[in-house]
Amino acid sequence: MQKILIVDDQQDLLKVLEMGLKKDGYKVLKASSGTQGLKLAIEENPHLILLDIMMPDVSGLDVCRELRKKGIETPIIMVTAKGEEIDRVVGLELGADDYITKPFSLNELKARIRARLRRLPPHAGEGLAKYSFGEIEIDFENLRATSRGKPIEMTPKEFEILRLLIRNRSQVVSRERLLNEVWGYDAFPTTRTVDTHILNLRKKLEDDPGNPKHLISVYGGGYMFVG
Repeated sequence: MQKILIVDDQQDLLKVLEMGLKKDGYKVLKASSGTQGLKLAIEENPHLILLDIMMPDVSGLDVCRELRKKGIETPIIMVTAKGEEIDRVVGLELGADDYITKPFSLNELKARIRARLRRLPPHAGEGLAKYSFGEIEIDFENLRATSRGKPIEMTPKEFEILRLLIRNRSQVVSRERLLNEVWGYDAFPTTRTVDTHILNLRKKLEDDPGNPKHLISVYGGGYMFVG
């Protein structure tokens, strides 16, 4: 089931959109502020974000900017008020994929959503080109990592582990899944191998490896990335 995140401070509109999209089989996530929307976009990894520009705390433009800065490439449809041409242009320059102007028909919105989702690759959400957290910047495509601008030496396996954890951020990833997806079914490492790699990653990425904030152990479950 594809997930759509709606970020808008108009409660009536949120309810109408939620009902309409659920009828089409989508799972709907809602946020009534930019701050909440940014948090859900990072934690829930939706397939598409419907993002209102005008909100009382953090604007949709700032949310879009922050998501793209983190390397999150989820399609974003910006929602603008009539006549806000400059905001639309800025939104597209910041990395938004499309925009729709209020008032709009539900059918038009659904058509735009379907068009964007059809362009997603078969395993959308699995790929992750770049990501940043704290003072750390990760370039998965080029296997480069920096902390405060200084390079961090990481192995290809460490990049793979980190990418898998970030793709599933705020969710527990078992050691067995890490073994299967990073090393493969035909390899024969043990869960101790995963623990060793996580320990090395903490030494390289955490300010206090003994008290990690990003690479969290979940007793009896595995590991979880927070950030």
